[in-house]
Amino acid sequence: MNVNIQTVHFVADQKLTDYVSKKVEKLTTFHDKIIKVDVFLKLDNVVHNIKDKIVEINVHVPKHKFFIKSCSKSFEESFDIALDSMANQVKRHKEKLAAA
Repeated sequence: MNVNIQTVHFVADQKLTDYVSKKVEKLTTFHDKIIKVDVFLKLDNVVHNIKDKIVEINVHVPKHKFFIKSCSKSFEESFDIALDSMANQVKRHKEKLAAA
């Protein structure tokens, strides 16, 4: 599995990238054929908005792509919410393939 972490409008510290990498590795427990995971960490340009940390996750498996976007006050919180939703999507897709 190839993990690609990109930051937009800022430079992420090593602690944040390590946190994201460690958590993304857990997706392999839900689907064993994950090819690539793209994680985008963005700062929203709206200054007066509380939810200004955006996380987007793209997961590529053979013949399918998954996408999740989440925003909150911190990158860790946004990432955890997005990762939970992504895990549910991947699980449902794998169950659907097994049922077919």
